[in-house]
Amino acid sequence: MKTTYTIRYASNPVDAKQYDTARLRKEFLIETLFAANEVNIVYSMIDRMIVGGAMPKGEALNLEAIDPLKAPFFLHRRELGIFNVGKGKGRVRAGDKVYELAYKEALYLGAGDREVVFESIDAAEPAKFYFNSSVAHKTCPDKLITRNDAVKVEMGSLESSNHRVINKMIVNQVLETCQLQMGMTELAPGSVWNTMPPHIHSRRMEAYFYFEVPEEQAVCHFMGEPDETRHIWMKGDQAVLSPEWSIHSATATSNYTFIWGMGGENLDYGDQDFFKNTDLR
Repeated sequence: MKTTYTIRYASNPVDAKQYDTARLRKEFLIETLFAANEVNIVYSMIDRMIVGGAMPKGEALNLEAIDPLKAPFFLHRRELGIFNVGKGKGRVRAGDKVYELAYKEALYLGAGDREVVFESIDAAEPAKFYFNSSVAHKTCPDKLITRNDAVKVEMGSLESSNHRVINKMIVNQVLETCQLQMGMTELAPGSVWNTMPPHIHSRRMEAYFYFEVPEEQAVCHFMGEPDETRHIWMKGDQAVLSPEWSIHSATATSNYTFIWGMGGENLDYGDQDFFKNTDLR
């Protein structure tokens, strides 16, 4: 197995106004999350969120405590949210506990010293584990979350091209966490816009992971301050970091699914500052 990691530093919105396309992609886009028998990690200094991916294919992959954590175990001072976004079933070993995750199922692991190991049930059809991790100052119970456990909210309409179902899965309505929140939004066929009207979370950052994007299609993710927006073109199985000062919205050339993950100083899902579509610049 192989573990790779990079560090991303927080950006000032005044400075970000000067970024060209290459710099925007370098600072905020996570292009490679999944490769056979690799664990790929981005350690962001934006609320110290970790975004990563693991694709075990015939090997068991350990979630190692990368050097910047300065800890004996990855979960020593962290909590972890995991989604299986591969069509094959997967298995996560957390200490002496074992959890099986089918497609689009999630697992929450609270802080505590133990090894975390990713495995695929069938190497020919591997699982793909997408994960977010936040700093945790307390330990909350582990929990497997199926789609039936999720709090589902249907929003938008086909007329406005944003008919979607929000599956709140790792949120305080479903289980206790320290600060991490995650969920999955599925857009209906014919709908392409997500998170409109746009908003910011001044008390927490967010990461978006896009998948179920057809091979020849693309996602255009919008970010930046409401009066100084920027965009990043993305493919499927890629993620993007969204600082607390940035909007996060997207459209695509097809419908798709995305996973949102948040970390910061509060757990109030509705703590957002909205902006009118007509006020965007």
